[in-house]
Amino acid sequence: MIDHKDTYMMPTFIQAAERQMPAMIKLLRQMVEIESPSDNKAAVDRCIAFTAKQCTRLGGHVHLHRQKEFGDLLEARFGPKKSSQKPILLLGHLDTVWPLGTLKGMPFRVADRRVWGPGVLDMKAGVAMAFTAIAILKEQRRLTQPIVMLLNSDEEVGSTVSRAVTEKLAGRCKAVYVLEPAQGLVGAYKTARKGVGNYSIRVQGVAAHSGVDFERGHSAIVELARQIERINRFTELDRGITVNIGTVRGGTRSNVIAAEAQAEVDVRIAKAKDAARIERRFRSLRVFDSNCSLHVEGGLNRPPMERTRGTVALYKQAVAHAHALGFELKEAATGGGSDGNFTSALGVPTLDGMGAVGEGAHAAHESLLLEHMASRTALLAAMLE
Repeated sequence: MIDHKDTYMMPTFIQAAERQMPAMIKLLRQMVEIESPSDNKAAVDRCIAFTAKQCTRLGGHVHLHRQKEFGDLLEARFGPKKSSQKPILLLGHLDTVWPLGTLKGMPFRVADRRVWGPGVLDMKAGVAMAFTAIAILKEQRRLTQPIVMLLNSDEEVGSTVSRAVTEKLAGRCKAVYVLEPAQGLVGAYKTARKGVGNYSIRVQGVAAHSGVDFERGHSAIVELARQIERINRFTELDRGITVNIGTVRGGTRSNVIAAEAQAEVDVRIAKAKDAARIERRFRSLRVFDSNCSLHVEGGLNRPPMERTRGTVALYKQAVAHAHALGFELKEAATGGGSDGNFTSALGVPTLDGMGAVGEGAHAAHESLLLEHMASRTALLAAMLE
């Protein structure tokens, strides 16, 4: 619940956010034009270094978690140095799916009441909004809540190096606000996400000439096809479990019985209790052709973010603030994962989708709606305050 004083402050948050819009768009442009694909450490580090300077300018205390393979991780602390309150964790990432050089054909631009560019929605706008929200609180002398910001460098490729840092910091915080884009053009906050897993299915067969020694061959492709039919039945829509065979490859030539074949499988689950269920199914796979061998690798790499009481309480608080700001805030569940999956699984109340409103993440039409930027930034400031 919010009291009368907080309701009174809402218009000032909106006004401050609107004043800050030119500076926020400029900052967003600077971040987008520092291209930062996940697989290029030097590029991501350039974006991390630039963002670290913004933290320092806002009075934040910066700590870099140095990495060898991926970009460094940026941790920054704002607000009172000493406080009896646990901090709030602002969680985001600066890596994108876009390779270096994308800007040439997909430049940053403001047009048609939108902002366009690679990574603008997912999720550099969320980072720019967080900086602006903190600036608003500082300007109004309302930055009384300790805040930790963590910006990761490998979220788009599984968060293999950042997960441990994310979980360690989240465990010390009372709540986590994830700066990923809101859901859809209605701009819903995300209160649930599916868990994500990946499995690799490899089959070793026996090669032979398809014309001369057909009987001596044992096709890895045929065996894999049978396994795919079995795996496809693992999907249970009523339980929120989906299994997608995403890629298949194998064989060398049409006149050679294939000695090898492989499939990559994406798995999504809505409930943590189903992780063991799906794992047992993959591990129970057995060959149809005893002359072939089967190898199963992988597993769940992001636990589901379930709709917990703590998350619902945060969402209700956000709804009340949004109402005071003059708009309606909806909630949504999504099949995509984020680093918020990790923090929610620890039992820390986690609210996701607190970044920009737009569409086209990971696509050529990636863009955000300008009309929502000020109000969503004001809402973020209210939630931090």
